[in-house]
Amino acid sequence: MKFFRLLILVLIATVGFAQNPASGELGVYHIRGPIYMIVGAGGNITASIGPDGALIVDTGLAQNADKVLATIQNLQKQVMTNGVPTWSYGAETRSNMAAMIGTVPAPKPIRYIINTHVHADHVGGNEKLSQAGQTITGGNVAGEIRDAGQGASIMAHEEVLNRMSTASGNQPAAPFRALPTDTYHTADLKLSEFFNGEGVQIIHQPAAHTDGDSLVYFRYSDVIAAGDIFVTTSYPIIDLQRGGNIQGIIDGLNHILDLSIAEYRTEGGTMIVPGHGRLCDSADVAYYRDMVTIIRDRIQDMVKKGMTLEQVKAAKPTRDYDPRYGATSGFWTTDMFVEAVYKNLKK
Repeated sequence: MKFFRLLILVLIATVGFAQNPASGELGVYHIRGPIYMIVGAGGNITASIGPDGALIVDTGLAQNADKVLATIQNLQKQVMTNGVPTWSYGAETRSNMAAMIGTVPAPKPIRYIINTHVHADHVGGNEKLSQAGQTITGGNVAGEIRDAGQGASIMAHEEVLNRMSTASGNQPAAPFRALPTDTYHTADLKLSEFFNGEGVQIIHQPAAHTDGDSLVYFRYSDVIAAGDIFVTTSYPIIDLQRGGNIQGIIDGLNHILDLSIAEYRTEGGTMIVPGHGRLCDSADVAYYRDMVTIIRDRIQDMVKKGMTLEQVKAAKPTRDYDPRYGATSGFWTTDMFVEAVYKNLKK
């Protein structure tokens, strides 16, 4: 039964959302509650927009930062002008702000930026978007108290900070103002307070797309921002230089499925925002997980037989999936994917 997937496609068509917006434009899609998906700035951006301000997951490419900022500010104005839908989240109920106080309040700034990993198409806008925001402070504040409220907090796994701080390959060290200001090194990190009426959990997925990947789980809205652990536009991108691993990708996809609850027969329910591509549900993740696992097993069998990389490529272990995910040119080709998997398994 494909009812829920068809319903999602109809809704997307109804609101005019475009996965491939016209050149120079950003696409915006309201998922549910305070959560929006912004596409066209580089990697997909997930944004929580509401009375507490804005929390954004990833910031796109540096050259698109002004467009992203304008899009977020426009969303904030729309939400505060048209009213926030009533959300009954645990002990809190958020209602139409204009109705509550009799006037339209000014939108609050960007409060938090969460980076899912280190790549420039996901962290490039950190500096500009952070400086346009204002963090939430309280308790003990180190340094100058007058600086405490300047800039939004940038949160990430500590490996993201380590890698952004130093030049590597074709990616130079990031400017100081673009670096994460708050890092974690444990299995997960929970935001210390409800934001726009819900809990937000940041979950480390080790050695997957890179060694610093995070999933971001909006617990009441039931939306997961997956970063590049899950994409719909290509085979998994395995950054060997930065600790990527095919088994970690599969583990990450399984983790997303563990967190997800389908509305009916794997359709609907938890929504997943991929690092690149269209909005998905658990059925899409399960299909992608199965594809990656099958290819992993095929190449593993070839490695056990002693086949060389050239022989594995010639055997075309991805052939039945190439029409959907394959590429012979561009940033990430089929050959590059097969080579990365081979090198992982050869070790």
